[in-house]
Amino acid sequence: MSTRIAPLITTKNAPKQFRTTSILTPRYQTFGNSIMDQLEVLPSVSRLSDHVVRVLGQNPGKFTLQGTNTYIVGKSNPYTLIDTGEGRDEYIPILESALLDAAQPTNPTAPDISDIVISHWHPDHVNGLPSVLTLLQRLWSARNPTLPFPPPRLHKFPTDFSTPLTAHAHAHDTHHILRTVIAALPPTTYAPSPTGAPFYDLHDSEVLSPSGLRVLHTPGHTDDSICLYIPQDRVLYTADTVLGQGTAVFEDLAAYIASLTTMLHFGDGDASHEYTALYPGHGPVVTKGKELISSYIRHRLEREEQILNVLHTPPPSGDADAASEEEPQRSWTTWSIVTTMYAAYPESLWLPAAHSVDLHLKKLQADGVARKVSGELQHTVWELVDILSVSAPPVDRKHGL
Repeated sequence: MSTRIAPLITTKNAPKQFRTTSILTPRYQTFGNSIMDQLEVLPSVSRLSDHVVRVLGQNPGKFTLQGTNTYIVGKSNPYTLIDTGEGRDEYIPILESALLDAAQPTNPTAPDISDIVISHWHPDHVNGLPSVLTLLQRLWSARNPTLPFPPPRLHKFPTDFSTPLTAHAHAHDTHHILRTVIAALPPTTYAPSPTGAPFYDLHDSEVLSPSGLRVLHTPGHTDDSICLYIPQDRVLYTADTVLGQGTAVFEDLAAYIASLTTMLHFGDGDASHEYTALYPGHGPVVTKGKELISSYIRHRLEREEQILNVLHTPPPSGDADAASEEEPQRSWTTWSIVTTMYAAYPESLWLPAAHSVDLHLKKLQADGVARKVSGELQHTVWELVDILSVSAPPVDRKHGL
C-alpha cells in the first residue's frame, strides 16, 4: 500500500552541507494520530463539477489519508468509474447513494457504469472491484428486472505476469493481489476483453469512450501507474503519483521523475489539453496543479543533491559500516548516508528512510554518477564514479597519451 502524507520539517540541526527542506513520509513517523489531525475534512460524496463526483473509499488512515478517492465521470449514465477502493463494506452503500442521487441515472435503460478504470495494482485501488460489480448488477436488476445485465468493461495498464518473482521487488505482491481480485470477480458481472482477459489493456495516449478520458502512462509509483486527463474539467487525475496532501512513495525514482516531468508539461502548446487542477488518488483537489508537480520534482532533486554532498565528503569517523580492515574509512554505505542525513531525527526513522535513500542511490548508479561496490540493503557500499577516468581515452603506457 502506498504512503501518503508527510509534514514539512527542516534539518536545522544537521551539518550545514546536508541541510535541506525535507519531507518525511508517514512510514518514517511515530506519531500517526497527528497525521490524521492535519487532514482536510472531506465529505464521503462530493460533486466536483458537472462531470465528476468524488466518492471516498471509507478507508481513512495514515497511509491512505481521508481514504481512496474514487471518481464517477460523466454528465449522464452510463458513467465511467475510476478505481474501486480497497473493498471495505462501508464503501458500497456510499457508492450506491452516489449513483442514486449525485449521479442518478437519467436513462433508466442504460447501465449506471459502462467502464471501470483501475489506476494501478495497489490493493486500496483494486480490491473493491468484486463488490462494486455485484452492486452494479443489483442496481440494474432493481431498475430493469426483465432485461439482461449489461456488464461494464474493465480497464487497466497491462501488468507483466511473466516477470520472475525474484526479478521485481513487488512482483509477488502484484501477481498475488491481481490474481486474487480476478479470481473473486463474480461471473457475468464484467465484459471480458476481445482476448478473453478480464481487463482491456490501456495504452499511453489512448482516449476512452464514452468518457473522453485520455490515458497517460506514468510509471514510478508503480510500473503500471496511469494518470487521466479529464477534458470536460481540464483537470489531470493523478492517482497516487501526486497526492492532495503530502508526498507519495515510488518504486523507481528515475521513472517517477520522468513521469512527473511528463505530467508537468502535458498540454504545453496544446490548448485542448491544458489543465490547472489535479484530482488525486488521495486527498483534496489541488487547485495549483503544476506548482505542486514542480515542487515534487524539486524535492526529489534536492534530496539527490543532498546525497551527492554526502558522497563528496569523507565518511564519519568511527562508522563501522563505512570501514573495513583493508580500506578503513574509505566508503559510504546506505546506512551511514542515512545516519548523516537524518542526524537530527530520531533513530527510529532511520531504517525506513534507508529505502528512499537506496532508491536515490540506484538512480545515481543508473545515471553513471555513483556505483555500488559491495553489500546489500542498508549495508550496501557506494562510491562516486570518477567521471574523468570513465570519459578519458585509455593511456598508452609505452607512448603516453
